Amino acid sequence: MSRIQQILDKAERDGAVQRLRVVIEAPPAPSTDTTVRPPAGAAVADPAAAGRIVADPVAVDAAGRRSPAPGATAPAGRSIAGVRLDRRLVATGAAKSAAAEQYRALRTRILHGDTGMAVNVVLVTSPSDGDGKTLTVANLGLTMAQEFQRRVCVVDANMRQPQLHRLFGLADSPGLSDVLLGRTTIAEACVSLEDHNITVLTSGPVPIYPAELLGSIIMRRTLEQLRTRFDTVIVDAPAALPLADVGILTSVVDSVVVVVRAGVTPKPAIHDTMSTLDPGKVLGIVLNDAT
Repeated sequence: MSRIQQILDKAERDGAVQRLRVVIEAPPAPSTDTTVRPPAGAAVADPAAAGRIVADPVAVDAAGRRSPAPGATAPAGRSIAGVRLDRRLVATGAAKSAAAEQYRALRTRILHGDTGMAVNVVLVTSPSDGDGKTLTVANLGLTMAQEFQRRVCVVDANMRQPQLHRLFGLADSPGLSDVLLGRTTIAEACVSLEDHNITVLTSGPVPIYPAELLGSIIMRRTLEQLRTRFDTVIVDAPAALPLADVGILTSVVDSVVVVVRAGVTPKPAIHDTMSTLDPGKVLGIVLNDAT
């Protein structure tokens, strides 16, 4: 039995792996209203989490948007409404679909699983491009943001081939690279999507030396500031191979999720990816496009 198969088998037994079936080649048609507004007082979005999530009372305005939890500091940043999300973001566009349910199950595994790991800042990577990493980040972030009083920020740290802004229908700049280069502040770069209760920090213009920026003290400080403003920060990292970026970022996050594509991602690539990561921070492997 191969090492990666042992990892997969053990993770599945421990409840750390969610085989995520998402058909991104044939997404459902977008609805006219992509806003998901859970009914007031609904504490559990995922039946698997029943009995383990208790929601405090939350104020909801006339538009159905949540007020910050009492005593919480509202995240700084620009606030916009009416963005046009990519139709593959099934967490909002097709909330009753099987794929959306899988993202809710993944959210439960990460936030409420008995892993013993901190999950405030979660890095998501994959062995190679095309495994569905960025799509997983966006859908997972939207799904987490649907929990009452949870402040969620998704960060595009893929400063080589940024894609997150396209999924959310946003301009790429100002973004993370602008913050790290001192061109703007975090408050100016973060965009809060009012309709979806989520904040997005795009990648910004592609820099000349992305690895050096990601390994800088400013990057560490940026994540620490985000950590104080949000309950969960999900970092969309570049593919792990053959770059050094993921190894650099692993040291400044709490935990790591690896996305692989069933029948596509070669096992040697998964082996090599796992060898570059701190095993103590790996929450599990998401098997994308699983049958």
